Amino acid sequence: MFQVPELLLYVPVALIVLVAIVFIWIYNGLVTLRNRIENAWSQIDVQLKKRTDLIPNLVETVKGYAKHERETFERITDARAATVNAKSVREKAVADNLLSGALKSLFAVSENYPDLKANQNFLQLQEELSGVESKIAYARQFYNDSVLAFNTKIQVFPSNLVAGMLGFLKNDYFRVEGKERENVQVRF
Repeated sequence: MFQVPELLLYVPVALIVLVAIVFIWIYNGLVTLRNRIENAWSQIDVQLKKRTDLIPNLVETVKGYAKHERETFERITDARAATVNAKSVREKAVADNLLSGALKSLFAVSENYPDLKANQNFLQLQEELSGVESKIAYARQFYNDSVLAFNTKIQVFPSNLVAGMLGFLKNDYFRVEGKERENVQVRF
C-alpha cells in the first residue's frame, strides 16, 4: 500500500491557514479604509457646521448696509437650512454647493457697499469664512481621496472577493453637480 509522506499532510492545513491570514488582512484593510472615509466625512461635517454657524452673523452685518438685497438673503437662508437638514453625502454636497453659490452672491453684492467692505465685523467674518472654506476644500479632497482608495480596494482582486462576501459597497464622492459648476450670476 502507498503511504503519503507525513509532511504532505500539513500542506492543506498550511494552505487553509494562509488563506485565513490573507482574508483577515484584506478584511482589516477594508475596515480601515471604511473608517477613514467616516472620519473624513465627519471632518467635512464639522467644517460645514462652522460655516453655517458663521452665516447668520454675516447676513445680519450685510443686512444693515444692503437692505434691498432681500432675494440674496433669502437664498442664503434657504441654502443654509438645506445644508443643516441634509442627511446623505449626496444631499450634503448639493446643499453645500447651493450655499457656496449663495455666499458668492453675497460677497459680490458687498462689493457695491464701500462702507460695508470697511466694516471690521464684516471683514472679520469674511476672513473666518474664507478660512473655513479652505478647510472645507481640504476636507473634501481628503474625503474623496479616501473614497478613491476604498472603492479601488473593493474592486480589485482578491479583495473584491472578500468585499463582495461581506457586503462592502462603493461610496459616493463629494462632487459639484452640473448647475453648481456655473459661475454665479449677480443682477442689480
